[in-house]
Amino acid sequence: MGKSAATRPSAAAAPEAPAPVETAATETASTEYEPLLPRIPILDLSPQVDEGHWAASAFSGEVVPFRATAFREGHDRIGVDLLLLNPSGTQTEHHMRAIAPGTDRWEVEVQLEQEGLWRYRVQAYADEYATWRHNAEVKVPAAIDVELMLTIAHDLLAKAASDKRRSTAERRHLSEAARVVADAERGDDERFQAAVDDRIKRILTERPVVALPSLSATRAVLVERTRAGVGSWYEFFPRSEGAKRLPDGAWQSGTFRTAAKRLPEVAAMGFDVVYLPPIHPIGRTFRKGPNNTLEAGENDPGSPWAIGGPDGGHDAIHPDLGTEKDFVFFLGKAKQAGLEIALDLALQASPDHPWVTQHQEWFTTLPDGTIAYAENPPKKYQDIYPINFDNDYDGLRTEVLRIVRYWMSLGVRIFRVDNPHTKPLHFWEWLIHTVNETDPDVVFLAEAFTRPALLHTLAKAGFQQSYTYFTWRNTKEELEEFLTGLAEDTPDFLWPNLFVNTPDILTEYLQFGGPAAFKIRAAIAATGAPTWGVYSGFELYENVARPGAEEYIDNEKYEYRPRDYARAAALGRSLAPYLTMLNRARSEHPALRQLRNLHVHGSEDDAVLVYSKFLAGEFTRSGKPDAVLVIANVDPHSVRETMVHLDVTAFGIEPGAQFEVRDLVTGQRWTWGADNYVRLDAFTEPVHILTVKPLEAAR
Repeated sequence: MGKSAATRPSAAAAPEAPAPVETAATETASTEYEPLLPRIPILDLSPQVDEGHWAASAFSGEVVPFRATAFREGHDRIGVDLLLLNPSGTQTEHHMRAIAPGTDRWEVEVQLEQEGLWRYRVQAYADEYATWRHNAEVKVPAAIDVELMLTIAHDLLAKAASDKRRSTAERRHLSEAARVVADAERGDDERFQAAVDDRIKRILTERPVVALPSLSATRAVLVERTRAGVGSWYEFFPRSEGAKRLPDGAWQSGTFRTAAKRLPEVAAMGFDVVYLPPIHPIGRTFRKGPNNTLEAGENDPGSPWAIGGPDGGHDAIHPDLGTEKDFVFFLGKAKQAGLEIALDLALQASPDHPWVTQHQEWFTTLPDGTIAYAENPPKKYQDIYPINFDNDYDGLRTEVLRIVRYWMSLGVRIFRVDNPHTKPLHFWEWLIHTVNETDPDVVFLAEAFTRPALLHTLAKAGFQQSYTYFTWRNTKEELEEFLTGLAEDTPDFLWPNLFVNTPDILTEYLQFGGPAAFKIRAAIAATGAPTWGVYSGFELYENVARPGAEEYIDNEKYEYRPRDYARAAALGRSLAPYLTMLNRARSEHPALRQLRNLHVHGSEDDAVLVYSKFLAGEFTRSGKPDAVLVIANVDPHSVRETMVHLDVTAFGIEPGAQFEVRDLVTGQRWTWGADNYVRLDAFTEPVHILTVKPLEAAR
């Protein structure tokens, strides 16, 4: 099912009315007003999206912090519990703990495993024993109201002992404590200690004596399969894999069968998703030539995003790549290698697409009778017609759903959607909900380099993943703000896919930063979020841009680009071993496969970024805590020496304790504390990726 949950009606402001004349009748009516607040206020639930308008999101295995603000009048103690209903209808209770003293904020972390729609409420209540203990521990030692406090204690213990939900042993212990407290022949101190011994505290903390129970509104969390939120993506063009230049200068395209030979190498680097640009027939009209020129030669393949020609449209395969049978073969080889295939879904057409003649109403016709082509000034895409949903919305959405289901029937379960922000958002919400209602494992990635509000709303509407502004966040300050925002501000609905490059995006940082820039960007992407990706050629340090543009020269969008990965490796000019190390670290360290656990630390250098990720042992399969500390010199042209200052409690270390760190990049080990000297040489290894263990555990 999609992300949509029960919609909450908007509280639109009513027009002002004249003040009523106060009468006895109106005074009586005012007493019948039903307050919105429960007896104990419960506010600001989290996770939630727009006050429950949509379900919040989580992926299977994600550790989700549930939070609420709860308090009561006066000084009496309260307790707060999370009541969590899983998709099977089983409810569990989880005690929440107070965080950030003075804020009345409560939290409990729960690892959500079962896929489907979870629902939760928060219950707050007067904790009668905790209130009594707080008062008694002040009054009894000071000999104030001693007998009164002991009488109250007896009544509370007797009440707790009558709770049949408790075990027989607990009820017996509570009854015995109540008997001792009521025995006036015993000393006051003995009676008091019977009411506050450690076992009584534990019993009445685990199951408090509750009064004034109050419930919050219900909120929903949609848990999707792990791959929806965790993965390492690798993009390549099938036509380039195995492409050959013929003696006459023309090219022979690679095919699905030649591209399949590349899959084991991609899997060996630790990637688990291979993303393919469009694989459909390409139009001839206004076909682009090399470097986006307007003149294409007879043998120029054109842009895969100029979809459609005599051989078909979005439900067809480019004949140079093979047949449907060849594509299914490719999918099978991917599965054998442990890979999933993500297919591009680009809702646009070349002038030669069958839609243009069969459904001209699906496009925008200009006053001169021509069909509008795509533009993103100053860029022009004369080979592409954008579609227009406003002329035949029902017809278009039926066609798109048919296309998506066709590729699903062949085995595709991930779609990377091109430019979704140029299509109506309610269409995407309908499409994703409709698909996920019957096939909840299908994942949609939004290629949405757009304004924050639009990017965020696409995620709320159902896209499981989204491209982000990561490629343009390069300084320490930018990255601290960006990564913290992903972990704290938007994780309830937006799961980032931190691609380091794309065929369209070759940033100045990569153009001029040398090999160090490639390592830095890959390390931060792979450790900063659970999902990241690279476009092929990144591991070969490809860094030459088309003059005046932020995209590759001799761009693969417009020509074949076979690459000799083996030769680069033999010459020691491949980043593949580094990418393999990063993906191995992600596989071995579950903390790196979480989104919400990133914590930024300090350094004295404005180019040294420091952050950690931590996962408590209760959430790992091994039962052992997992901590990874990343320290990156984000200036690829320098050697940096500085002090880093760590909040060691963020990764499970006691304040003042020393611990061992081991660098996953070099294998070196050091004993550290909260304040440490580091030296990062961009020309050798610009990033520390450190595992953290207490000294006794490291031995």
